[in-house]
Amino acid sequence: MENAKGGSMPMLSKHMGGSLENLHEYQSIVGALEYVVPTHPDITYAVNRICRFIHASTDVHHVAAKRIFCYLYDTIDYGIQIQPFDKLSLVVYADANWGLDFYDRRSTTGYCVFFGGNPVCWCSKKQ
Repeated sequence: MENAKGGSMPMLSKHMGGSLENLHEYQSIVGALEYVVPTHPDITYAVNRICRFIHASTDVHHVAAKRIFCYLYDTIDYGIQIQPFDKLSLVVYADANWGLDFYDRRSTTGYCVFFGGNPVCWCSKKQ
């Protein structure tokens, strides 16, 4: 994917595109991306979106999964910066929405914990 170009990614739904010939390949790609998420929280939302279609994926979902790999290639030097800290401080940010997902009307909650200015824990999940 060295010569891959970036681009926008559409919001996915289960009714987009045609059926895949090789569903196992899509599942393998999504599985690989799930292993990358803990070290790249910036792709968490996108990976969550493509995971929703793991059993009924289409060619549009497959292209979206490949675009995440293109993004990772373009941002290979990005990462979480751990910095020395002067004082011990614990800061927690939390957020939630109420039924904002237009496909299933479920709520999403999330939080991020910083210790000494460094992120140590984060989570986002559907209710």
